[in-house]
Amino acid sequence: MSKKIALAADHAGFEEKEKLKSMLTELGVEFEDMGTTSGDSVDYPDFALKAARAVANGEFDQGLLVCGSGTGMAIAANKVHGVRAAVAWSPDIARLAREHNNANVLALPARFVDDGQVKEIVKAWFSADFEGGRHERRVEKIIEAEDQ
Repeated sequence: MSKKIALAADHAGFEEKEKLKSMLTELGVEFEDMGTTSGDSVDYPDFALKAARAVANGEFDQGLLVCGSGTGMAIAANKVHGVRAAVAWSPDIARLAREHNNANVLALPARFVDDGQVKEIVKAWFSADFEGGRHERRVEKIIEAEDQ
């Protein structure tokens, strides 16, 4: 796997982010940890936006975000032009986000998935590719809306 990943979390996702590092290394995925650096309370948009901007400007192929529900990080990341962030709590949701929506950022809900589930979700995410076809038209409509 030769993807380069922007990895970030808030305080609720910090512990899971730290565990993800060894899993990503094991999978041969290159990543950069964009914070946070502890479990101390932080504002999730600061870290989501940093990672999302790095994906949008081409420094990274994809982003991997972790917070309590995944939702806050995804909402913040989706404010960045060119980012399509999806929250996934199962391997199927992660796979479909890539295949059908061409999502380039995955947000994980640390408080709602265990380590085994996270591993399966991340593996499904990295093994899936955008299918194009009928989905291409739909993603293009999202991109057009973003440009307006």
